[in-house]
Amino acid sequence: MKATGIVRRIDDLGRIVIPKEIRRTLRIREGDPLEIYTDREGEIILKKYSPIGELGAFAKEYAESLAQSAGHITCIVDKDQIIAVSGGSRKEFMEKHISDELEQVLNARNTHIATRNDSDFVPIVENENDDIYSAELIVPIICEGDVLGAIIMLGDQSMGEVEGKLAQTAAGFLGKQMEQ
Repeated sequence: MKATGIVRRIDDLGRIVIPKEIRRTLRIREGDPLEIYTDREGEIILKKYSPIGELGAFAKEYAESLAQSAGHITCIVDKDQIIAVSGGSRKEFMEKHISDELEQVLNARNTHIATRNDSDFVPIVENENDDIYSAELIVPIICEGDVLGAIIMLGDQSMGEVEGKLAQTAAGFLGKQMEQ
């Protein structure tokens, strides 16, 4: 664990303020859910909660199935990082933070299809290696009106209707799973 040197007092309602620098570094925004853990030494640990992350093994299997069916690298992301990858190099994507541009695409709530030559092409992760893929398909996962993440397909050729339908079906299914 890394000490920050920052000390905060608990107010009369039991609240504590997480410093702005830490919130910015960890990408914690107003309204983000946090899980609270305790350990045997009496430490309190806050962790960003990811509903899609709860489906970890299931999301991995789903990504494998999509990658096999579509023949493209398939990623499942929450609003912070990539939680499942199949069909390509895991080390390039797995558990990497999503780019700010991808976050904006998710917030737009629309299916996004682009090739590297298009002006609206977005990097998937921060500090991305440019030569891994040249086409992308991004479909947001929506649950009860909130964007929770996305199904992303990456490849060498532009994505068509078949890939779009596969990704939309997967996003709809995962969104329904979150409602339960």
